[in-house]
Amino acid sequence: MASCKNGGLFKKKPEKSDVTGWNYNDKNQGGYQVSKEKEQRTGPGLVFVQGGTFTMGASEEDVMGDWNNPPRRVTVNSFYIDKSEVANVHYREYLYWINNVFDGDEHQAIRNAALPDTLVWRSELAYNEPLVEYYFRHPSYNYYPVVGVTWKQANDFCLWRTDRVNELELIKRGFINEKSLKNISGIAEENFNTKSYLAGEFQATPGKAARSKKNTLKNPNGTPRTNVTFEDGILLPGYRLPTEAEWEYAALGYVNQNPQPSKKEGKRGEELIANKQVYSWSNNVNGMRDTRRGSWQGTFLANFKRGSGDNMGVAGGLNDRAVYTAPVTSFYPNGFGIYNMSGNVNEWTADVYRPLSLTDVDDVAPYRGNRYETVYKDSATGAIERDSLGRIKNRFVTDEESKNRRNYQKGNVINYLDGDSLLQGVNYGYGLTTLISDKSRVIKGGSWNDRAYWLSPGTRRFMEEDVASSTVGFRCAMDRVGSPEGNGRKTGINYKPRRQNSRKR
Repeated sequence: MASCKNGGLFKKKPEKSDVTGWNYNDKNQGGYQVSKEKEQRTGPGLVFVQGGTFTMGASEEDVMGDWNNPPRRVTVNSFYIDKSEVANVHYREYLYWINNVFDGDEHQAIRNAALPDTLVWRSELAYNEPLVEYYFRHPSYNYYPVVGVTWKQANDFCLWRTDRVNELELIKRGFINEKSLKNISGIAEENFNTKSYLAGEFQATPGKAARSKKNTLKNPNGTPRTNVTFEDGILLPGYRLPTEAEWEYAALGYVNQNPQPSKKEGKRGEELIANKQVYSWSNNVNGMRDTRRGSWQGTFLANFKRGSGDNMGVAGGLNDRAVYTAPVTSFYPNGFGIYNMSGNVNEWTADVYRPLSLTDVDDVAPYRGNRYETVYKDSATGAIERDSLGRIKNRFVTDEESKNRRNYQKGNVINYLDGDSLLQGVNYGYGLTTLISDKSRVIKGGSWNDRAYWLSPGTRRFMEEDVASSTVGFRCAMDRVGSPEGNGRKTGINYKPRRQNSRKR
């Protein structure tokens, strides 16, 4: 019931700062705007992966003798990852947008740079020309994984996807005019870019909701605010390639093997970890998975090469029903609901490849490949600039800027603790002195043309970031902000506050 006082309704008390006592969202007390605490929504195509600790590394005999992934205990933060590999139809959507937005002759190089290399299907001793001609374009292959994409192209796809998802969300909420989607042809660098928008370098035409009095976003003076900030909780973090640790953790899907915590606060799961799981679909060390009646026993649970000359079995009894790749949602998903983490195509990860030791990565969120960047600003004016794609220009952080820091002393730390400091005159001359370089990126998961050994999440290989293959595709990931247990869960362990005793003197 509403009560009246002095002829008006009681107003809800504004939220106050715990440190100053000033009101939030109050134009009479400075107008500092604070959005209500909200959980991160799940972006299109993604599934939530609750983080935790696991034993990263090889889980069976090192057949190849590489010993490049020794087992070690690490922790992975919660994150999101695509439930399936990026398919041909998705990448063609990307090319369609590129061709529309950058349609002038002056942008031919941009359009060409995004094209996958369909010639990866060619082989000196095989008739693969039909795949060269049809695999990427024919609708029969719409939902087959895109291949022939370099690491750089996969990374650019993630950046593009971020902008399209965030742009559509702003249009749906009325902060950008909905007609802007119909007028993308030829706009080139004036296209919507999330970071450019947040930096104020891209000015979008406001939609109806932005100018409405019902708009919950306010300026300090209480008027509706037309531009959205990241603090409003509307825009999603960027899509990106998963780190190797994230990819391996997601592939193992251990969540189904741990006792599930009760919804009642105070009862939680035990730390039970199946360290020796071999494949992503496994529920036991033998790799078997079946129903109570055993209906899955003996069927193929991934797309791979069974043996020399056997890529799909015999006529009338095909085993994996795929001579090359299979649709991205084929076979049974793992514990997190993710498809084809073993087999179909190898997948790019974010990491630079090095043969690993037990001490060359952090035990929380391990990753190799950091080369720190900062926003490029004009030396004369200090203004932020955009590049030919409409993205904020960045530059690499210099060693001079980093030398006095405690957490890192160099801007380029790709080679940090990789053992090269012990060698004299080491030189990463690809193909001359070594096959490994700073452009070598980790690929994981095995493919349609690999034996079962490579399907284990603990195995790893590498390929140069500007090279493509008919056996390598990718999927995207996204950071998780807020509670690591997922939406609707609490962060930390909360106890009832105890009343303090005060004694009178």
